[in-house]
Amino acid sequence: MRSADVCIAGGGPAGLMLALLLARQGRSVIVLEKHADFLRDFRGDTVHPSTLDVLADLGLMDKLAALPHRLVRQLRFTFADRTVTVADFSRLRCRHPYVMFLPQWDFLELLGSEGTFTLLREHEVVGLVRTGGAVGGVVARTPSGEEVEIRAPLTVAADGRHSAVRRLLDLRPKEFGAPMDVLWFRLPRESGDRDGVDVRVGSGHLLISIDRGDYWQCGLVVPKGGYEAIGAAGLPAFRETLAGLAPSLRGRLHAIGQWDDVRKLTVRVNRLRRWYADGVLLIGDAAHAMSPVGAVGINLAIQDAVAAARLLAGPLARGRVTTRDLARVQRRRVWPTRVTQLGQRVAQRAVVRRALATSGPVRSPAPTRLLDRFPALQAVPARIVGIGVRPERVS
Repeated sequence: MRSADVCIAGGGPAGLMLALLLARQGRSVIVLEKHADFLRDFRGDTVHPSTLDVLADLGLMDKLAALPHRLVRQLRFTFADRTVTVADFSRLRCRHPYVMFLPQWDFLELLGSEGTFTLLREHEVVGLVRTGGAVGGVVARTPSGEEVEIRAPLTVAADGRHSAVRRLLDLRPKEFGAPMDVLWFRLPRESGDRDGVDVRVGSGHLLISIDRGDYWQCGLVVPKGGYEAIGAAGLPAFRETLAGLAPSLRGRLHAIGQWDDVRKLTVRVNRLRRWYADGVLLIGDAAHAMSPVGAVGINLAIQDAVAAARLLAGPLARGRVTTRDLARVQRRRVWPTRVTQLGQRVAQRAVVRRALATSGPVRSPAPTRLLDRFPALQAVPARIVGIGVRPERVS
């Protein structure tokens, strides 16, 4: 048996950020990560301006800048009739007017190396420790298959949209639905390519291209459940669909040599009614799975962690965290989560679903033409995506 002030399930952005902040407050923290490393491809790799502010407050910007990364200042949409810049982050009046793209495994290794907390890899949560009706820790399976207890007055579930802790608590989120899934893959980047992020809207599909330096991280947005039909049509037909959306990519589509080069992201948008129980708090995707629209999932999760660390600092120092304390965290974070998810759902209906249902060329809608005509307006979507609703600060 091991013990700590806080046990965190999940070594993702929310879990490691919370562990780092609590350790700096003098709390003993154990983080359980079920994998041996962080090397999972096509995870969210965006760090937005509001999160960069948090990292700057922690003194981590120099180390972050030393990691392989790209700075993106514009988000473009390409329609049949024109290419429109819909968000210009350089117009933001903030310390970091850009989005940083870097491999999430590098980002997580940085967070994991900065704190005095204990990170236990290959420890999978398989049970809860109950003390007088409250959660008093977890049971984890070690690499050898042994089961050990990790006892703590506070357990935090930051173990993602398939949260083991949430399942063990028998908590079921409300599902809002999503009209699409995303197929992720890589393509080589050539010297004449533009930088930044481009979304191509075509007949029945959207193609997202993210500049990662020496390659493009691409995502084909397909109708929900459409992957099976695409797979049945075969890889040549898949490549031809991509070439139709972006003819400039035709010469490099050979990089998709087999279906193993394509990863499917099943899109879900959901939210728990209650993010806590006696002795346990859920944050990040464990509490609210986000759509990939705006790529804000990581940043919402980190903002949850920052708020939790700040609001629970006093109760943890006193040695007792009540459900009232945990409810304060939810009250602080549920409103920005609701607003962000509402915006994502509106965008899914107005843009994504419309594009996926179109069989011919898609022309630019009036709002995007307005952004093109008055570039100063591009700061508005940039702020919505880059800063978000109620950004959190460390202190």
